[in-house]
Amino acid sequence: MERKKVLLIKLSSLGDVIFNIPLAYALKDAGYEVSWLVSEKGYDIIKNNPCVDKAILAPIFSWRKRGFSIRNIVEFWSLIRQLRAEKYDISIDAQMMFKSLFFNMLCGARRRITSKKAKEFAVLGANELVEGISYSPNCSIVLNYLKFAEYLGINTAEIKTSLPNRTKEVVLKINELLKDIDLSKPTVIVAPATTWENKHWDIENWKMVVNKLSESASIVFSGGEKDEELVEKINNKRFLNLAGKTNLMELIELFSRADVVISPDSGSAHLAWALNKPAVITIFTCTPEKVLAPIGDEGKYIAVSGELSCRPCFKKKCKLRNDKNLCTKLPEPEEVVEVANKIFSNKK
Repeated sequence: MERKKVLLIKLSSLGDVIFNIPLAYALKDAGYEVSWLVSEKGYDIIKNNPCVDKAILAPIFSWRKRGFSIRNIVEFWSLIRQLRAEKYDISIDAQMMFKSLFFNMLCGARRRITSKKAKEFAVLGANELVEGISYSPNCSIVLNYLKFAEYLGINTAEIKTSLPNRTKEVVLKINELLKDIDLSKPTVIVAPATTWENKHWDIENWKMVVNKLSESASIVFSGGEKDEELVEKINNKRFLNLAGKTNLMELIELFSRADVVISPDSGSAHLAWALNKPAVITIFTCTPEKVLAPIGDEGKYIAVSGELSCRPCFKKKCKLRNDKNLCTKLPEPEEVVEVANKIFSNKK
């Protein structure tokens, strides 16, 4: 019997793409042939990922960089023709925004689904609207996306994640970078950088955590080229600093070697969770841990945050006049150290 074909439309940031991997798995395990339309930021983690049968690139950022151009129009319609040729039975617009509207509208699927509360007129691209899929400060975003599968009658009790396998060259490079690490102790990867100013945790807090954990663990820093200055302010040339030295696939392989990854709410935390291997300690300042924290084993995926009446505000910039960015000082570093040590003890 020929499998029904479904197109999952989720274009945006690394974290948002990772949050939809369990949805892709639920669809695939239910017997659908799953294609995923994804932009440049998430393409590498969807291409060759076991959660899908086919990854299709929508070069959104290239189009945006060029601005209005004939080339963009030609490429857009070429992509639409490619999608229509697949003859999808169902499309799911999990982006739920203007930039996904036309892909959903024009992809040719008989059933075009999105949330009834989709933003920026995205409802116009669908012919079926699902109730109950919207932001809630008390619901995991992963569970929210899985409601699309539940709408199709799919059991979502099991939450599965995965990332693509790494090449031999990637494995060998990480072997070389970690060759001097003391493997007799737990390996802790510290990924302190994120995109919003007030999602960053206080540098002095990071220093205290790293100093304390270095007594019982091997410390490795990770990050992109733009994060090198931040990392070195924390590190001060004491521990292995790999910021700027790994691409995405190499970063994934690096995280696979960790016992614990410590990060603010960021793509790094979500990547580490999707691997199913390291424990993840996620530090939340202004964003809601009930929505964005890695879910699953509560002894392995742990969110820490401070208690403030203003948090989680979920704002890119603090709106307070007094106590501005106070949330970035919390939680106390001792709490993070205590959580890490508990994880170490459980691994023994």
